[in-house]
Amino acid sequence: MTPSKRQPSFNAARTLDFTHFSPMNSLPTTPGPIDHPPLSGGGPFTNALNATIAFVGGGNMASAILGGLLKNGFQAHNLHVIEPLSAPREQLRQWGVHAWEAPEAFLSHADLVIWAVKPQVFKTAALSVSAWTHHALHLSVAAGITMQSLSEWLQAPRLVRAMPNTPALVGLGQTGLFANSNVSASDKSLIEAVLQSTGQWLWLKDETLLDAVTAISGSGPAYVFYFLEAMCQAGEHMGLSSEEAKQLAIGTLIGAGQLASQSAEPPSVLRERVTSKGGTTQAALDVMNQAGLGEKFKEAMWAANHRAKALGAEFGS
Repeated sequence: MTPSKRQPSFNAARTLDFTHFSPMNSLPTTPGPIDHPPLSGGGPFTNALNATIAFVGGGNMASAILGGLLKNGFQAHNLHVIEPLSAPREQLRQWGVHAWEAPEAFLSHADLVIWAVKPQVFKTAALSVSAWTHHALHLSVAAGITMQSLSEWLQAPRLVRAMPNTPALVGLGQTGLFANSNVSASDKSLIEAVLQSTGQWLWLKDETLLDAVTAISGSGPAYVFYFLEAMCQAGEHMGLSSEEAKQLAIGTLIGAGQLASQSAEPPSVLRERVTSKGGTTQAALDVMNQAGLGEKFKEAMWAANHRAKALGAEFGS
């Protein structure tokens, strides 16, 4: 089933507490669903398209997943979103999905509950919902909230943690996944069907590796935007217009990323092939190396890794 109207946009300046479930990865607007081939409904989870799915939080990450579900053939009448703010709740209803102001008994029918709230409100939200959802499969996209905390708050055996990133909004995301031992192969098939429209995913064998995923891909888009911003500013200082600098910088990042993804060579070799001794690229890289940029970049990602662990300790059980 395809939504008849554009996906709703959301206000990134929302005041977030439990009475207003806080969305993950909130952005000013949410693009429409991405064109992907419909799911066949085959595989281990043969009833995936008929699954009843409840979202706790209706922000942009939830909206990206929801739009993909509708595009890929999931039934709108089986999709529920708890969103306490009236304007986005009404926009969600335009798709034909159920949008609720607060948790209610409908949750007792959910096959899957997707948690799209921020870590600092997760516990309060979970305790208000858990009485209805012991039976369900749970998918959390909250950074740092551990399996131990999820198990204690939700009192549910089947738990999956995910760390997506914002390119999921355009179908080019990266998501790291970790499941506890109670999650079956068919449960994983449902999770994969739900995430199909958001991009790529990988299953991890160790929960602690989600902190590395957070540092590399979860926070990674901000690093790219930071570098992109510097490239654009440099281009303007050199005399290019803002539009020209933006086109060149974005196009270069996209092109280099595509080249790296399609090449069997490691990034170091690709870098060397662009770098002629005594040339312009070497001059630029010399400045970066003299500033210790590579090491500082690694330090920055370790800081993100440590912060992900700290979030679990700060907001966990």
